[in-house]
Amino acid sequence: MNNDLTDLAGVRVGHAQDQRLASGVTAIVFDRPAVASVSVLGGAPGGRDTALLETDMTVETVDALILSGGSAFGLDAAGGAQAALLAMGRGFPVGDMRVPIVPEAIIFDLLNGGDKNWGAKPPYWEMGRAAVEAAMRDSSVALGSVGAGLGATTANLKGGIGMASGQSRAGHRVAALMVVNAIGSATIGDTPYFWAAPYEKGREFGARGAPASMPHDGLALRIKGHATEPATTIGAVITDARLTKSQAKRLAIMAQDGLARAIRPAHAPMDGDTIFAASTGEKPLDEPMMNLTELGMLAGDCVARAIARGIHEATALPFPGALPDWRSRFG
Repeated sequence: MNNDLTDLAGVRVGHAQDQRLASGVTAIVFDRPAVASVSVLGGAPGGRDTALLETDMTVETVDALILSGGSAFGLDAAGGAQAALLAMGRGFPVGDMRVPIVPEAIIFDLLNGGDKNWGAKPPYWEMGRAAVEAAMRDSSVALGSVGAGLGATTANLKGGIGMASGQSRAGHRVAALMVVNAIGSATIGDTPYFWAAPYEKGREFGARGAPASMPHDGLALRIKGHATEPATTIGAVITDARLTKSQAKRLAIMAQDGLARAIRPAHAPMDGDTIFAASTGEKPLDEPMMNLTELGMLAGDCVARAIARGIHEATALPFPGALPDWRSRFG
């Protein structure tokens, strides 16, 4: 186990980014269409084709998932990703045409100090295409300030991309990729300790553990932008278990528990907290109820761990007034 999405066969990750812009795009591409659904619990979400993933909708599988910066401007990234996939012959067949199915979620990173004066055309369409092409060339396991996580921030520290994986007793694997751009904080008060500490495996985010006692202000509200700045943590959990669309929906819902374990507060009015769940269908469920229950628990754990890793591996943006990264402050 590599503790990232490479633990799942047939899943690729690619990033594209612009350092001057301080924003980017991450693509999760499936070698074969994957059954997928989604859970959206934030009060201010941004997404494309997320309604398609509800269990009463017709199309069951996706070719890729896109996670992007840029707020609503970043929704163009899915179009670029579709163009790249169409050139590969991918997509849902409709007569003589194919339509690649590429749902997307976005984060708000427009106030992070980067130069957003992009002129007549936002750059996200091109970055969406580039992220898919990068995934097909060489799947990435990069963490921290990369791709959609380049411009991510939290209430007190630089955010970024994190990944984590686990395996059930029945041998099913599940992995999470999260873009941490929360309105809240992933650490306890002013300490280096992560809310996700109880779920850490090895030293994946520093092995600091939990504080001996809760700081007197550890539970105080810490948010960015006085609760008026949009923010969100988005991501995906992928499993090799063979799931139906309804089962993928339940996996996405249970995975949201990990977000609430790792960030305080979560699912706020100006958050957009969105988690996709996808199945590559490699291994059937022997005991569907038991297997899915354990997979959902593990998915939540992986989401919490991935969030902490995204903070732990991030690098501060090179702009005046930028938030510090975890390592420079506590490392």
